[in-house]
Amino acid sequence: MTTAKWSNPVGAAPSVPPSGLDFWRELVTPFGPAGWRIMIRVLVFGVLAALVWGIESATDTSVAIDLTPYEIAGVTLSLLLVLRTNAGYERWWEARKLWGGITNQCRDLVVVALATGSRDRQWREQIARWTAAFAHVVRRNLRGERQLPELAALLGEAEAARVAVAVHMPSYVSAKIAAQLAAALEREEISGFAFLEADRDRALLLDHAGGCERIAATPLPQAYVIKIRQLVFLFLVALPFALISRVGWLTPLITIITAYPLLALDEIGAELQRPFSTSALNHLPLDDVCATIERNLLAQLEFEPPPSQDYA
Repeated sequence: MTTAKWSNPVGAAPSVPPSGLDFWRELVTPFGPAGWRIMIRVLVFGVLAALVWGIESATDTSVAIDLTPYEIAGVTLSLLLVLRTNAGYERWWEARKLWGGITNQCRDLVVVALATGSRDRQWREQIARWTAAFAHVVRRNLRGERQLPELAALLGEAEAARVAVAVHMPSYVSAKIAAQLAAALEREEISGFAFLEADRDRALLLDHAGGCERIAATPLPQAYVIKIRQLVFLFLVALPFALISRVGWLTPLITIITAYPLLALDEIGAELQRPFSTSALNHLPLDDVCATIERNLLAQLEFEPPPSQDYA
C-alpha cells in the first residue's frame, strides 16, 4: 500500500467527486514499503504451509487436525482485529477533528482581530503571521522536530530560533499572540468584547494542540497489541494442519489467502495509531493543512477595517 496523500486537505476547496474507475485504479495500486512487509509475512506463512504439505506427502504420518476449533478461533481473532482497527480509527478521526478545530480557530482569531483591531499594518501582520506560525509549530511539535523553516519565512530567523529553543513551542507562540492582543487592548485599539473573542480562540487553539499531544503520547496498550499478534501468529502457523486433509496441495494457497486479510487488518490497526507520523500509511496531511491555514490567514491582510472604530 502507498502512503495516502489527500487531494482535499482540511480547509481546501472540495475535490473532484470520485469516478466509477476508482475501484479499478485502487485495485491495481502498487504496493508501498508497508505493503511489501505484509506480503513478506504472508509468504512466510505460505512457505510454512508448503513445508507441512511436503511432510504430509513425503511420509506416511498424518499431521491433520480437525478444522472445527480453527473455525471458532478464526471468528474470534477476526473480531479482535476489527476491534483494534476501530480503536485505531477512533484515534485517527479524533486527530482529524482536532486539526479541523485548529483550522477554524486560526481563521476566527485572525478575522476578529483584523476586523475589530488596530489599523496599524505591522500589528495586523504580526497577528496573522504568529497565528499561522502556531499551526506550523503544532505540526513540528507532534513530529518531534525543531527545525522551523516555515517560521523563518513568516517571522524571521531570530524569532524562529527563539521558538525552536522554547520548552513547549505551541505555548510560546500562544503567549506571543496573547501579548499582542493584550497590547492592543491596553492601547484601546481593540474593544473588550473583541479581545475576549480573539483570546477565546487563542485558548481553544492551545486546547486542540494539547488534544493532539495526548493522542501522540498515548498509543494503544502494548500488551493488547502483542497478544493479538501472538494469536495471529499461532493461528496461521497451525492453520495448515487443519487444511491439509481437506484441500491437499492447495494448503499453501489457502493459507496465503487467509493470512493476507488478517495481517492487513493488523497493519492497518497499527498504522492508524500514528496519525501525525509521516511514516504511517494514512497519516494526516498536516503539511497541506498548515499551508492552507497560512495562505488563508495572510489573505485576510488584504481586507482593511472600517475607517473609524469607536470602542467607547
